[in-house]
Amino acid sequence: MDKKQYIECGKIINTHGFKGGLKLESWCNSAADLAALKRLFVLENGSYKEFKVLRASVFKQFVIAELGGVEDMDAAMALKNTVLYAARKDFKLAKGEYFISDLVGLPVIDADSGKVYGTLLETVNRGASDIYVVKTDAGERMIPAVKEFVDRVDVNSGIYVRPIPGMLED
Repeated sequence: MDKKQYIECGKIINTHGFKGGLKLESWCNSAADLAALKRLFVLENGSYKEFKVLRASVFKQFVIAELGGVEDMDAAMALKNTVLYAARKDFKLAKGEYFISDLVGLPVIDADSGKVYGTLLETVNRGASDIYVVKTDAGERMIPAVKEFVDRVDVNSGIYVRPIPGMLED
């Protein structure tokens, strides 16, 4: 599987203060995961521009950060609504952890029979757990990403599930 070198990790949603501070929305597991990064990237004219993280702290569910080169309100405003990226190698994943972006496009397979139900379109979070949105021949179906339904995930071969009748097919 061809894995991207950079992955989306958040978004600059506003400025903070008068000296170039930024308010960031985290797309990581937690705001603390985003605040722990030492560098962030933005996609600019087809290339990734690196910003050194000078300071970052969690405030409620957001991150307040200062980035190298962003020294005043005008520079901060120019970055508002910009998607942030992190180098994949800057994250330390534990065994069995994976990036959601690595799951999109994987086949969703019955863990017992090997039947392919479809492919994963996206993962959404509605509070209690993630939900996998699966494109099947019958349309889009959803399956909770919990151990009761998901047997295992292999980023190289697929997502192996044990759905209840009617969950992924008519």
